[in-house]
Amino acid sequence: MMLRSWLLLGGLFWAVCAAAWAQVPKAEEVVPGVWFVQGVSALGSAANRNFISNAAFVVTNDGVVVIDALGSPPLAQELLAEIRRVTDKPVRQVIVTHYHADHVYGLQTFKAAGAEVIAHARSAEYLQSDTARLRLEASREDLFPWVDETTHLVPPDRRLTGPVTLTLGGLRFEISHAGPAHTPEDIVVWVPEKRVLFVGDLVFRGRIPFVGLADSGAWVQALDRLLAYDAALIVPGHGAVSAQAREDLQLTRDYLLHLRNSMGKAAADLEPFEDAYAHTDWSRFEHLPLFRAANRINAYNTYLLMERQGR
Repeated sequence: MMLRSWLLLGGLFWAVCAAAWAQVPKAEEVVPGVWFVQGVSALGSAANRNFISNAAFVVTNDGVVVIDALGSPPLAQELLAEIRRVTDKPVRQVIVTHYHADHVYGLQTFKAAGAEVIAHARSAEYLQSDTARLRLEASREDLFPWVDETTHLVPPDRRLTGPVTLTLGGLRFEISHAGPAHTPEDIVVWVPEKRVLFVGDLVFRGRIPFVGLADSGAWVQALDRLLAYDAALIVPGHGAVSAQAREDLQLTRDYLLHLRNSMGKAAADLEPFEDAYAHTDWSRFEHLPLFRAANRINAYNTYLLMERQGR
């Protein structure tokens, strides 16, 4: 009986592994020299190896700049293999748009390859928090074997406190702080020669964003500032690359405003959350991926935020 149980467990383990390996980062060139891998539209799990976010890399004459590092060290190894498939130039920098697990658990792979990690100084707030420690502990169980006891958080080598222009191989990368918005440390990367804007999780294209404890009002203001860029392409933290920058920025913006307006009115009227949620018209957004997984907690956190801000 025990042998049978072990065999069943072993079969389940390898089934999970096989499903995970079916989701392999495959780099696509979106404009000359700019490559992109797209994560699946799902919650992080062992079955998808936490491959739920995007990453990108830009090949210059003097090396490669990577934007975000994916959600597990094995994924980062595969991203590095994709870079090697495209070029033999070294990875010089990894720019971290924000320190959420699905974007940074792969950093140790690039650090070991000799890359400099660049992020905003406010990333220290997350790195030094109990939230980061507890999230990693949980991930070592929930995302095993892709995240395990050898997985660790990598702090930035260069901590930005203001706008910085990085120049590599004659190409400019204009890095600026867009937060606090989705996180306190949100940064965006603008490559003017390519007219490509990397926005991290300020934009969730074609799906419900994860709002969490974000200041959604400041997030809306950040999106308004992004609309001023003359971007031909926007690379979001989740979802496909966008050639319709205004339309896709607007979707995230409109969703956040809908949350704030509906939950703000409910909080001001002292309407209980359950009643407010049931009475709110979600029809514009309920068809989007992850609506059922994320919308209710987004609405609840926004209700609490608007309640605090109304006092």
